[in-house]
Amino acid sequence: MNLVASSLRRPITVIVLVIAVLLGAGLALKQMPRDIFPTLGIPTIYVAQPYGGMDPAQMEGYLTYYYEYHFLYLTGIEHVESQSIQGAALLKLQFHPGTDMSQAMSETVAYVNRARAFMPPGTVPPFVMRFDAGACRWATWCFPARRGR
Repeated sequence: MNLVASSLRRPITVIVLVIAVLLGAGLALKQMPRDIFPTLGIPTIYVAQPYGGMDPAQMEGYLTYYYEYHFLYLTGIEHVESQSIQGAALLKLQFHPGTDMSQAMSETVAYVNRARAFMPPGTVPPFVMRFDAGACRWATWCFPARRGR
């Protein structure tokens, strides 16, 4: 009862407190998306090419070389990194900030198909994955512990 009586005696104070709480809530809501889900802006595409039975030197000569050669013609490409291991090649395509990643993904798939024409028979299609926070948020390949659930 004291809270009601004091608020009736000082209505201006109550109005100022309500406006302060509303302004504080508005500022908190405006800044909250940046604190919880920041925009990373990582324009990256990974291409993983499996080929069983090849050692890293053969992977480099028969597969990775053709991919690197064709990926130089992608629009907005900054640099290409590749790593060849036993039975697989992993290529990281880094694009300039502000690149339209849907266009870059479609161009990458087109150049992957073009490069596959020069590869040995029996080459399986590679995995082409766009790397960003949205693609990794709920995917099971980002969280290996969640696979069993």
